[in-house]
Amino acid sequence: MKNILISLYISLLFISESVYPLTSIHTANAQHKPIPPYAKWGTLALQKTHEKYPHAKIIDYLHVGRTSEPQTSTERFKLWLKENNREFGVYINIEFNKETEKVLKVTFEETSR
Repeated sequence: MKNILISLYISLLFISESVYPLTSIHTANAQHKPIPPYAKWGTLALQKTHEKYPHAKIIDYLHVGRTSEPQTSTERFKLWLKENNREFGVYINIEFNKETEKVLKVTFEETSR
């Protein structure tokens, strides 16, 4: 009786796979997205923003882009903050040496949009 039940179960698996593919047994295929080159600068932008606005909650994050000069690059981010009843945006520019990646300057500019 046990062998009949096992055979019946295996038959049902094969039938269900042919009728409903991939519904009875699933394997997860995780997609690994590459880490963007601005990720470490984004982490720094979040950290510096928290230092400058310690009571504000960061509710949105956007990488605006990178500009390059011969010796330096600047990563630009826009964060949306909420502090008490006030919501506002902050542009953060992180200028760094391209060769050493040493941070040269971090600037903030508040915006209402």
